[in-house]
Amino acid sequence: MTVTTGTAAVTGAVGTAHTRLEGREKVTGAARYAGEIPFAELAHGWLVLSTVARGRVSAVETEPVLAMPGVLAVLHHGNAPRVESEYMTALGPPDPILQVFQHDRVPHLGWPVALVVAETSEQAREAAEALTVRYEEEPHDVAFSAEHPGLYAPEASQGSQSDTEKGDFAAQLGASAAVVDERYTTPEEHHNPMEPHAATARWDSGRLEVVDSNQGSALVAQELANLFSLDAESVRVRSEHVGGGFGSKAVRPHQVVAAMAATMLHRPVRVVLTRRQMFSLVGYRSPTEQRVRLGADADGRLLALDHQAFSVTSQFREFVERSADVSRVMYDAEAHRTAHRLVRLDVPTPSWMRAPGEAPGSFALESAFDELAEKCGVDPIDLRVRNEPAAGPVSGLPFATRRLPECFREGARRFGWADRDPRPGLRRDGRWLLGTGTAAASFFVGAAPSTAAVTAEADGAFTVRITAADIGTGARTALTLIAAEALEVAPERIRMKIGDSDFGPAMIAGGSMGTRSWSWAITQAARDLREQLALGGAIPPEGITARSNTAEAIAALAAKERHSFGAQFAEVAVDVATGEVRVRRMLGIFAAGRIINPLTARGQFVGGMIWGLSMALHEEAVRDRASGGVVGADLAGYHFAANADIPHVEADWIDDPDPDDPVGIKGIGEIGIVGVAAAVANAVWHATGVRHRALPIRPDRVLLAGAASTSAGGGAA
Repeated sequence: MTVTTGTAAVTGAVGTAHTRLEGREKVTGAARYAGEIPFAELAHGWLVLSTVARGRVSAVETEPVLAMPGVLAVLHHGNAPRVESEYMTALGPPDPILQVFQHDRVPHLGWPVALVVAETSEQAREAAEALTVRYEEEPHDVAFSAEHPGLYAPEASQGSQSDTEKGDFAAQLGASAAVVDERYTTPEEHHNPMEPHAATARWDSGRLEVVDSNQGSALVAQELANLFSLDAESVRVRSEHVGGGFGSKAVRPHQVVAAMAATMLHRPVRVVLTRRQMFSLVGYRSPTEQRVRLGADADGRLLALDHQAFSVTSQFREFVERSADVSRVMYDAEAHRTAHRLVRLDVPTPSWMRAPGEAPGSFALESAFDELAEKCGVDPIDLRVRNEPAAGPVSGLPFATRRLPECFREGARRFGWADRDPRPGLRRDGRWLLGTGTAAASFFVGAAPSTAAVTAEADGAFTVRITAADIGTGARTALTLIAAEALEVAPERIRMKIGDSDFGPAMIAGGSMGTRSWSWAITQAARDLREQLALGGAIPPEGITARSNTAEAIAALAAKERHSFGAQFAEVAVDVATGEVRVRRMLGIFAAGRIINPLTARGQFVGGMIWGLSMALHEEAVRDRASGGVVGADLAGYHFAANADIPHVEADWIDDPDPDDPVGIKGIGEIGIVGVAAAVANAVWHATGVRHRALPIRPDRVLLAGAASTSAGGGAA
């Protein structure tokens, strides 16, 4: 058969709303997730986690448990297979928590110390809860403070410097007509995707096969191959449907122990994490303390900017919550400084969580900017526009695009900002004090080398194979539209295959880089395929395939500051008698590249904004200093915004294609949360006249701040 393409068939593919290709399967329950797929002779593993925060395992009393019904094995440091520890991946050296059961050390509460495997999940759980593990306990420290004696400057990490500095900060601050010097704090926050982490491992014809819930099957396959000293071709990881990730579903211990158990028992083994286990095994956002100092002249133009960010890391692996990075992009000053400092504690390693760095960093910076606007007597939007940089404030590089002022103008028009009386505490609706606030948002735009294959089939369809991951973002649908546009055919002729490491290396779903990276690879392969098809001739039964690798094209990109931008607006109502804060409406206007599917894109923006509301008013994990663990490590004790907390949320965008991207994409998954907490906090100040510099803005904090303000004639919390 001869396959033809034509522009008429593709009209309206990219840029118009399309429902998810797998939407019907998901809402009817036909879509099967990693913990639901059946396997013959499937065994079930249940992890046993340490009950001490620091020490050594002195004994694992396995005999009574092995005698329990259905129990097949108990893996621990004394009998588990050995794994490699000296290798490098795309993300750097291996995470020591993946060296599961390799030693008797316990570096934090909730460290994996054993895996009980049984015929059923219920038997495995009962036996795991009965297993006695004895410890030699040691003193621990889980108390975070910016004054901690162990504070240190991290090495340059994640492609960014720890500290930056230009100009004479002391001189410029001293010359400033208006100065802000405040500290802002954000608490520990945890990932809670709807679908828990789950993996099933088995050996099939000499290959280790893992069915998993992850954000990048190629990455998981590479890590497992390294750990178990296998050739890359000997590991296959599949992840068809993923019920949320937010940075938590990379390579985690449950995948490793499932592979260990499958190797020992010669049968498939599934390990599913409980909600409580996820609080210690899959990463979280570090608590932060941030000091922001701003100095401006009489016209509100910045002379001095200093952003110092303090956060937590574990004793065994360094991770930096890069909160000060946002200041390196947003605003310039004659003197400009940023710095990160860490404290090593006996806690799990923090990790990437939606908008890592930018989410807490924007709360501090954008709250401080609102305080500066008040001191300067300048409208908060005008102040931000006055301080728009011509180039990267630290890098000096040109911006690929930067349409933040346009976002503010459009947002102000739609939100009714011009009618706002800037004086706080004046608007009322019965018992409620009303206020409005705004903040800027930004998030880095990147792309990573990826591969793709596009096949022209004999039946007239086109099959796309790429190791992408759809973690609920609608990526599968967006990539189908991209392929249809590149091939100039209707989307119905595209068969999109994702989530299989056999399709070759590709970027993970993370850093708002997934769709951009995958689309680049698909577009390149489609272009090459069209050139082959242009030669004419019939399509053989096996089809005609073109493959791409974008490594060279991405390496050739000119050095620029590439970011998505946005303007966040919020209106709140505050009951000063009860301390209750209710967000009544939110608006976000974004400049985030070319929008492929408006329907799912709006869902991403709105979802991020709701998470920002949750960050502002609800989310807070508290560590018990006695045990070293999170108090209330479940969805009863860890609060987040529920449906009743969600107001009218509106998200929209302005035209902002990236000229250096073949599809014009930037990335939208993370920017929605950035700036929301600051916009809410700024609105609470406008409602009450009291600043809240500590998140979340709980009712008790509102009441205490109100009492302090009344007695002192003004105040902050």
